[in-house]
Amino acid sequence: MKKILIVKTSSMGDVIHTLPALTDAGLANKNIRFDWVVEKPFAEIPTWHPLVDKVIPVEVRRWRKNPLKAIGSGEMGNFLTNLRLTQYDGILDAQGLMKSALIARLAKGVRLGLDRRSAWEPTASYLYQKTFSVNPELHAITRVRTLFGKALGYSFDRDHVAYGVDQRKFKTDPNEPPYVLFLHGTTWETKHWPESYWEALAKQVNQRGLMIKLPWSNDVEKDRANRVAKSCDMAQVLPRLNLAGVAKVIAGSQAVVSVDTGLGHLTAALDVPAVSLYGPTDPDEIGTVGPNQIRLQSNRACPAACTAQKCSLAAEISPLCFKNLTPDRVVEALNTLL
Repeated sequence: MKKILIVKTSSMGDVIHTLPALTDAGLANKNIRFDWVVEKPFAEIPTWHPLVDKVIPVEVRRWRKNPLKAIGSGEMGNFLTNLRLTQYDGILDAQGLMKSALIARLAKGVRLGLDRRSAWEPTASYLYQKTFSVNPELHAITRVRTLFGKALGYSFDRDHVAYGVDQRKFKTDPNEPPYVLFLHGTTWETKHWPESYWEALAKQVNQRGLMIKLPWSNDVEKDRANRVAKSCDMAQVLPRLNLAGVAKVIAGSQAVVSVDTGLGHLTAALDVPAVSLYGPTDPDEIGTVGPNQIRLQSNRACPAACTAQKCSLAAEISPLCFKNLTPDRVVEALNTLL
């Protein structure tokens, strides 16, 4: 049995992007198994893949804020003990950052990772014992699949992507009325599709006789969900759900409309039809990948491409980069899925 430790700690989308690489590895080597170091909020995701035996949660984001408390409480010590229990055949840093490279350095086994021209933080490559070149312009999923293939010695079919998620973990109620899920919450201000567009889309989805479900993760998102729900006839604002709860709602939906968010990638991993909406970010680099995934990007109203997290331009439709990505365009795409 070949045992590999994956270090891919965050974010949600990045963790989900790694799942197809495990599927590739399992097809190439029937005797390969994985453990995985991941940030605690995303620790459930690796358990959904049948080749993962053990998940080792880490909380680097929280520990950075108060390192003395993390050391004094024994949390760091417990993590290190858990990390070093196994002698691995390989330790594969799939993130390419100094924080992930340092974690890999603490584990037992040969350290594998991106070379200095490929890693997001080139200095991380000096902590690996074997490095591999991967084109940084590839889509994020193809990048990590390529790294796994080179590090573990196999080829894969780029045209076929299989996340390998065990669908039995998300049993849905077959008697529930059909619904469309709106994933409207995201981190950057500029990634938010205009609220007036969500309201217009909700009315058109209702006209097809479909309920709308709206999840939320904070008070701002909850308020938006309530306003969108009040603007149409058939909508349900969900209670606050954990990651597994949201996954189950995604799995039971007829289709999903999503902004650029980690839950959009979870939709693709669960093989649920979806329309994903991109403004300032490039779907060719980080967009959803899988069957029945439609990626729409705004015909930019701004004079140039922008990666700002906040829009500085005053406009009736804000953020301005979504002006031309109208509800009618989304409905047209959604109709092909429904």
